[in-house]
Amino acid sequence: MSRFRDELWRVVDGVYGRILVHPFLTGLTDGTLPREVFRHFVVQETHFLPDYARALAACGVRATSPAAVQRFAADCARTVEVEHSLHAELLAAFGLDQDDARRIGAAPTTVGYASYLLRVCHLGTFPEALGAIVPCYWIYARVGEALLEQSSPDPLYAWWIETYGGEHYQETVAGVLDLLDEVAATLPEADRARLCEHALTTARYEWLFWDAAWRRESWPI
Repeated sequence: MSRFRDELWRVVDGVYGRILVHPFLTGLTDGTLPREVFRHFVVQETHFLPDYARALAACGVRATSPAAVQRFAADCARTVEVEHSLHAELLAAFGLDQDDARRIGAAPTTVGYASYLLRVCHLGTFPEALGAIVPCYWIYARVGEALLEQSSPDPLYAWWIETYGGEHYQETVAGVLDLLDEVAATLPEADRARLCEHALTTARYEWLFWDAAWRRESWPI
């Protein structure tokens, strides 16, 4: 039986393929990624995650079933608590804390990605919001799963890979994909198309986020 998630994955699969061969990720697995590049990534994640949590909360507000509201409320709390703790530890590995990250500031791609998510999740319909947030869940899960097969000789990178390739995170993403299939089954074709458009945009932002870290992107002026 065909599932909507399979249709959606065909939309974003080309972007995902580009992500897997990006030098940021190949450098993670072979241990050659410069530490200053990973440091940039961690700092930008520290800026991005609070807005991602806000987008999840907004998605929950638009959800049409109590189970969906509960799911996004729980995932919002997990993002704030668990991933905040993870990134605090990663920052500490570089001798940084949250105040240091704030002083460094958010780079252009970070601001653009977060702003797009918040706009869609606050102003769009629930299916549009779902389309916008699913790639961040799903691509991280697929990347983590793929990278876990290789891990990394660098203990810090191996730890990051294990977080997103691990069973608990994979189960979380599976639940969101079940919800995606359920919601899409009742949508007219035009609404499914809009959902896919938002998903493609945020999948592209996922690539841009890793590429921005690789380039250690900063504001040009």
